[in-house]
Amino acid sequence: QVQLVESGGGLVQAGGSLRLSCAASGRTFSNYDMGWFRQAPGKERQFVAAVGWSGTRTLYADSVKGRFTISRDNSKNTGNLQMNSLKPEDTAVYYCAAGHWGMRPNDYDYWGQGTQVTVSS
Repeated sequence: QVQLVESGGGLVQAGGSLRLSCAASGRTFSNYDMGWFRQAPGKERQFVAAVGWSGTRTLYADSVKGRFTISRDNSKNTGNLQMNSLKPEDTAVYYCAAGHWGMRPNDYDYWGQGTQVTVSS
């Protein structure tokens, strides 16, 4: 089992920045690829970004490409999502996940509880 805890969410004005963190414990975090997803009310969970187990491979949804940066530090068992130039449509609960490379929620085996990001216009 891998336990994941997100932090760093909050309320920010459009154009602002937030940095989300994901702290992992349990089984070896570096064995897993890591992803960030988000879910807005009434909508399906949506892929945001992924980083491979070594940190060298990344993938982004088109909607966040150039604005968000995903990273991880296996020595600290943490992952991060730096979000810049935030837009109101980025408002959602953000989840980190650990599992296998992909853009689908089913690619990931372990999930955090989520952190709310609200972007005001």
